[in-house]
Amino acid sequence: MTEKPFWKTKTPDQYSTEEWESVCTHCGRCCLIKLEDEDNGDIFYTDVICRYHDCQSHLCKEYADRCALVPACLKLTPQNIGNLPWIPETCAYYILSRTGELPAWHPLVSGQPLPEEFKVPATAVSELLVPEDELEDHIIEDEDDD
Repeated sequence: MTEKPFWKTKTPDQYSTEEWESVCTHCGRCCLIKLEDEDNGDIFYTDVICRYHDCQSHLCKEYADRCALVPACLKLTPQNIGNLPWIPETCAYYILSRTGELPAWHPLVSGQPLPEEFKVPATAVSELLVPEDELEDHIIEDEDDD
């Protein structure tokens, strides 16, 4: 008999650190710079990405120290994942927190690499190249607005 995967037998707060980290698909969407409308709280994604994100490997170059180096960087946990309005609906952590399941496209389920359409494109621009007062020029359309 095959053992059930950990996400079917445990709640996220019971995961080991390794299990929790394996849920992350390294899509890079949480590393995109986001802007918040001060009037209504709406969140807008930009095509500008954190200076420490490697768009080729889709990994943070300073993962262990990311929260110290980038004060706005937030460590995702089972306790906070459901309360963050900027988490994309395609985030595996978000989906897991809402449904208790991982989607069929998730590498832990499919056994395949993350499909390209879920990754931040390599054309994302490093925040080092975009002055803060130009961030609004880099807002990207929400795919749900089509």
